[in-house]
Amino acid sequence: MPSPYRALFGRPGTKSFSAAGLLGRMPLSMLGIGIVTMISQLTGRYGLAGALSATIALSAAVLGPQISRLVDRHGQRRVLRPATLVSVTAVAGLLLSAQQRWADWLLFVFAAGAGCVPSVGAMIRARWAELYRGSPRELHTAYSWESIVDEMCFIVGPILSIGLSTAWFPEAGPLLAAGFLAAGVFWLTAQRATEPVPHPREQHTKGSALRSRGLQVLVVTFTATGAIFGAVDVVTVAFAEEAGHKAAASLVLAVYALGSCAAGAVFGLLHLTGHPSRRWVAGVCVMAVSMVPLQLVGSLPLLAVALFVAGLSVAPTMVTTMALVEEHVPRAKLTEGMSWTSTGLAVGVALGSSAAGWVVDAAGAARGYLVPGAAGLLAALVAFAGYHRLRPQSATAAGGPAAAGGPAGRTDPATERQGEESVA
Repeated sequence: MPSPYRALFGRPGTKSFSAAGLLGRMPLSMLGIGIVTMISQLTGRYGLAGALSATIALSAAVLGPQISRLVDRHGQRRVLRPATLVSVTAVAGLLLSAQQRWADWLLFVFAAGAGCVPSVGAMIRARWAELYRGSPRELHTAYSWESIVDEMCFIVGPILSIGLSTAWFPEAGPLLAAGFLAAGVFWLTAQRATEPVPHPREQHTKGSALRSRGLQVLVVTFTATGAIFGAVDVVTVAFAEEAGHKAAASLVLAVYALGSCAAGAVFGLLHLTGHPSRRWVAGVCVMAVSMVPLQLVGSLPLLAVALFVAGLSVAPTMVTTMALVEEHVPRAKLTEGMSWTSTGLAVGVALGSSAAGWVVDAAGAARGYLVPGAAGLLAALVAFAGYHRLRPQSATAAGGPAAAGGPAGRTDPATERQGEESVA
């Protein structure tokens, strides 16, 4: 392991909570596709399968930031364990309902409950931020490492989920995902030494972290970015099916994640200067441009190459986003702020996959890649339009987060001082 990563894990407890985070994040890539595989095998109704998967994603998008907000106030252990039990119980109810062919409305009730899953990635990043507060170089490496872990989940998770549900029994994929969630969260919350200390009640101003104008730009941009990911998944499966090799779609998508994983590993080794807002806008624009070659590919091998290149911009952009969240959100709301970016991604994935499915049905798989192209263009336009909110001077501009009663709710001097300490 290169020296910056070795140094990162020199602190006691870092290896354990990062490993727990890997387990707890596996459902992110396993649960939705596992539900689709299970329902399609049991009923043959792909429409119902997609609707249930979208219900889980949208429920998680709504509930995730609220769970993280409670974590900021009461601590990870007190909040994550009950939330995880609710989610795991709902998944169990969904599997039983599907297996017993109970009413469709009951499936949707359990799917909505399964969305109570906590944002484990935000919890892990909050621990890194607590350990390396005031050390931007180490935090950059830590956020890069977590992006690598994210991509590892998306490389391994779908293969596990689909493979088990098709080779063993239909419920196996979602069942394993729920098991990973429970094991990861309970292991993580057992590690009290690295858990961020909840902030005093007086530091929790009214309102959400989303009142920060900078965070609003990041979340809206991430919604468009999520549409890229959702559309690429759907269209790639359709493209592989038209080519007569539908099973190869998972391998092609794994190459997409592999490109991001490799870029994240290299990005964590770099010592970067300048404000992260410029790198963030550049990263979003590169992601948009990388969607153009997808319109031109005519075979699966060329598609795999194009997606690998497209993936190279993903992890660096995600890493830079976390640095900007830390800068624009008060420390007392940091976990919630990080969860809002995941919410934007989840909403975007749902929208992008739906739009891509419609275009594929109407015009074929090749035309379907117009959807991620359009989503990339939208993300770049939003990033350009909101760039002034992310620049360093925006923190003290009128109406910025530092203003009294401003969007991020920094209304007392103690909270403001702590917000300034977290600026990378």
